[in-house]
Amino acid sequence: MKRSTHRILLTFYTIIPIAIFVTIGYYGYAFYSLPEAERVKPYPDPNILYNLWNPSGIYGHGLGIVGTLLILIGLFSYMARKHLKVFARWGTLKYWLDFHIFSCTLGAIMVLFHTTFKFGGIISIGFWSMAAVWVSGVIGRFIYIAIPRTIEGRELSLVELEGMQDEVILELKNRYHLEFSELVNLHHSEVKAYLSEKGISQKDIRKVKRMVKSQHYLSNRIRRLNKLNKIFHYWHVIHLPFALIMLVIMVIHVAITLSLGYSWIF
Repeated sequence: MKRSTHRILLTFYTIIPIAIFVTIGYYGYAFYSLPEAERVKPYPDPNILYNLWNPSGIYGHGLGIVGTLLILIGLFSYMARKHLKVFARWGTLKYWLDFHIFSCTLGAIMVLFHTTFKFGGIISIGFWSMAAVWVSGVIGRFIYIAIPRTIEGRELSLVELEGMQDEVILELKNRYHLEFSELVNLHHSEVKAYLSEKGISQKDIRKVKRMVKSQHYLSNRIRRLNKLNKIFHYWHVIHLPFALIMLVIMVIHVAITLSLGYSWIF
């Protein structure tokens, strides 16, 4: 995907949730601004506004169903692309991550309005778990894009980076009889003088300087990847358990709703 196309897509992913939030907030404001007791009373009610926007109303219930489906689609499509080999060729993972965040954010907004901003009992655990998953997901996205990658966008592992570093060190030693440890602490302006003393030709000096620069670059990437791996470890401790709690409570909530005979438009 071209960078310009990706930017357009990210703009779309940003505008749509905001537009949906503003639209629902605008049309449902008269209901959502009612005192809490007015938003939770037996259904049906003579008040048509209540019948439309309460959690079991035509709009409120629909927001819960569509929001839940969006969260499930965003969650399981990303997991399938990330973990199942059969989907390995279905686009770059970072684009799926963008869709994952978009779909789950939009779903979370709809679920928020479905709750009518009243949180209690087991639903409150599910809602705050969803909030924790969303916040940690956004943070995880910024961690993810900081991971070193190939030109094609594939993540580089620590082993691959260290292998690339070893190749450069080996070439310096075998081809130019140089130890990287002798060059690593030299200032950039001192490298040329050092190489001239070693009898390296002007043509090869430029090559060696590029290799030394590459070696510094790889060292920085390895240090960064080590830090990111540690951060990701702690990130998983927050994101995955809360996602699991959210899913379990979501299933319980849907099962109870169906057992009580609530239905939507079908």
